[in-house]
Amino acid sequence: MISPQAVVLTDRVGRNVRIAEFAIVRAGAQLGNSVIIHPHVTIESGVQIEDEVEIFPGAYLGKEPKGAGATARAVQFERRLFVGSGTSIGPHAVIFYDVEIGARTLIGDGASIREQCRIGSHCLISRCVTINYNTTIGDRTRVMDSSHITGNCVIGDDVFISTLVATVNDNEMVKRSYADGKMLGPRIADKASIGAGACLLPGVLVGEGAVVGAGSVVTKDVASYSLVMGVPARFIRSLR
Repeated sequence: MISPQAVVLTDRVGRNVRIAEFAIVRAGAQLGNSVIIHPHVTIESGVQIEDEVEIFPGAYLGKEPKGAGATARAVQFERRLFVGSGTSIGPHAVIFYDVEIGARTLIGDGASIREQCRIGSHCLISRCVTINYNTTIGDRTRVMDSSHITGNCVIGDDVFISTLVATVNDNEMVKRSYADGKMLGPRIADKASIGAGACLLPGVLVGEGAVVGAGSVVTKDVASYSLVMGVPARFIRSLR
């Protein structure tokens, strides 16, 4: 059912689709079967939504990234966005162009996902999480409330990132410039866990199955299946 108060400009709409009042679906967008669009959702051209996706009020899919002269990094993106089947997108989430989201993933209220990001299936991106540009997240990974995933970050499968975690990619912030190849976010390998309030500095590798304790500041690589804690984070014990 499509509300007469919705603006639907595409003819690429599947079966059993529900579009509520004041939603906007631009020409060139594609909706699969049994999609539910709640009020005040905006879906731009080039967005492809697979079957059984639900998008809650106020979400914006297909935002065009703009530097507006304020960013040192040149903005690059393709006008496409893919949302896998069964995914749920919470109220007021903002998902930019050039993003891919796998099946059965939950995007929480107020989350923001920038361009060139790839998120796997069965993930949880919780409330008010921000994921910056050119970041890859594997399958079954959970990023909890109000954490920030920086640009050029790589996160594996089955990773747990607790609340208020900060990741950064700039070791030369005083220069106020951007250099490709130097702005590298952390790499977090499969099955690693990051405790609440931890900070991961640029380019560090957190190895497979490693655990970073709450409030730690990670300044160097963390070996696989090890526990580190403290400021700066130090080796505590092996987890094997």
